[in-house]
Amino acid sequence: MSQCRVSFEFFPPKNARMEATLWRSVFTLAQVQPQFVSVTYGADPMTRARTHAVIERVHQLTTLPAAPHLTCVGETPDSVRHTLRRYWAQGIRKLVAVRGDQHDGLKIHPELTYASDLVRLARDVADFDITVAAYPETHPEAPSSAFDIDNLKRKLNSGAKRAITQFFFENDAFLRFRDRCVRAGIQSEIIPGILPITRLDKLRAFASRCGASVPLIVEQTFEGLNDDPETFRLLAANYAIEQVRDLKREGVEAFHFYTLNRFDMTYAICHALGIRPVKRQRVSA
Repeated sequence: MSQCRVSFEFFPPKNARMEATLWRSVFTLAQVQPQFVSVTYGADPMTRARTHAVIERVHQLTTLPAAPHLTCVGETPDSVRHTLRRYWAQGIRKLVAVRGDQHDGLKIHPELTYASDLVRLARDVADFDITVAAYPETHPEAPSSAFDIDNLKRKLNSGAKRAITQFFFENDAFLRFRDRCVRAGIQSEIIPGILPITRLDKLRAFASRCGASVPLIVEQTFEGLNDDPETFRLLAANYAIEQVRDLKREGVEAFHFYTLNRFDMTYAICHALGIRPVKRQRVSA
């Protein structure tokens, strides 16, 4: 059986302590040679500046392909072109293009209404390798699952090469979604997004915003462990390992991990998948 491919998502840190955690995670996870690492892109200018800084440092200090997120919200075609040209000039070749969450006071430009608009714009600027988002349990703003699949198809037909899904905890949701994509004529790779669970309360809040469900088995598995982080972490790692092993048996060959800037569980899951460090990086953060 062939070895799986993996990629990792990080977010820009807000303070020195979080920055130290981020870079420890980046350099540790770099040892398993992911296909790429992505960095999320916030709505406010400060967060976006931090995203640029993280991407540039990953590109400069590691051999990891860095894939910055770009969104439509709060942008204009000119501002996006400026960012894209800056990345291309720096040697950045990968992007994750998403519409982004709507925020009060931030407008959607009529030429950047959908992620497909962003994909087309990026492809016009340069030959970027573009990844887009997919939603196994349907985007919360989509009127139907059929509409959501059609929207994904538009994003891929606009020039994106693959899609990464929102996290999910029941593999059947992903497998049914994958089947619907095939029936809709989508041939691009659909990569499952895996979120190792760290806190049940935060997971519930995050899932409600993303349109992802938290199944009863997850609630029951982690119930009563708020004051027992060690047991929680062991069970969370085991849950994610079983999830990816099951998906691998179903023919999944690539996984994208939402690391939350922590390396421990993601590194353990990679080990369970048979992905071992090639050589240890000694670059200092």
